[in-house]
Amino acid sequence: MAGKVAALAVLKGKVMKSILPLLLGWILLNGFMYLQQPSMVFFPYTTLDQTPVQWGLEYEDVYLETRDGVRLHGWYIPYPGAKQTLLFFHGNAGNISHRGASVEVFHQLGLNVFIFDYRGYGRSQGRPDEQGLRQDAWAAWRYLIEERGLEPKDIILFGRSIGGVVAAGLAAQVQPGGLILESTFSSARDMAEVIFPLLSHVLFLRFDFDTLAYVGQVRSPVLVLHSPDDEMIPFRLGKKIFAAANEPRYFAEMRGSHNGGFLESLPEYEQALNAFVSSLSGVKLRQ
Repeated sequence: MAGKVAALAVLKGKVMKSILPLLLGWILLNGFMYLQQPSMVFFPYTTLDQTPVQWGLEYEDVYLETRDGVRLHGWYIPYPGAKQTLLFFHGNAGNISHRGASVEVFHQLGLNVFIFDYRGYGRSQGRPDEQGLRQDAWAAWRYLIEERGLEPKDIILFGRSIGGVVAAGLAAQVQPGGLILESTFSSARDMAEVIFPLLSHVLFLRFDFDTLAYVGQVRSPVLVLHSPDDEMIPFRLGKKIFAAANEPRYFAEMRGSHNGGFLESLPEYEQALNAFVSSLSGVKLRQ
């Protein structure tokens, strides 16, 4: 009996010796990845390379403050006589000065555009994180409602890539006229499985970015656009978002790359946007 106990003790010791290095490695890996995740998600650029003047558009500089005291910067770009305003949530790289081609599309559709930089981007203060981006979205919404005096039904939320997550999160809490999600991922977990197929199952994720959970709570009309050629965010994740959305919902298949797909998809891209925006107001914006 004593021999069996001794043998079990030896076996237990060997098992522990083999498990402890693995456990330590898992802890070190997660600690390293936890610290690295912000730099893997956000790519802010603080210098404004252009203003709407270079795009041939009139604009107003806008500064607003979030509830947690961060000062943000944006541009309000009016369209003469427009009733509807597009609130633009950009992707995770660069800043508002790199969105000229996209802003021009919406301007040509006859929309006012309010585009702003998240904290840490462009002239906006602070450092980006998931909770901070939610605060930034609320500040932009309050600006349009309180300062511009707009009705929620006249505001359309547009988000590209990670901006789609931010837009969907806001739309789940307010009642905008419509929500447009372009080249957006379904959740941080789904993206982790794309980037780290094996490691994703053992990694602790710092961010949720759960578009699926948000879009399921949205009661406004939703348009999802995605390209099968998207090399960064798989097409299936865009379809997954569409499947989770409530009616009325619409899907438009783009073509081309993640960052340039909207340009590569013209004129069909603009036509899809025009049809969706026109359906919200009952007035066709363009022929």
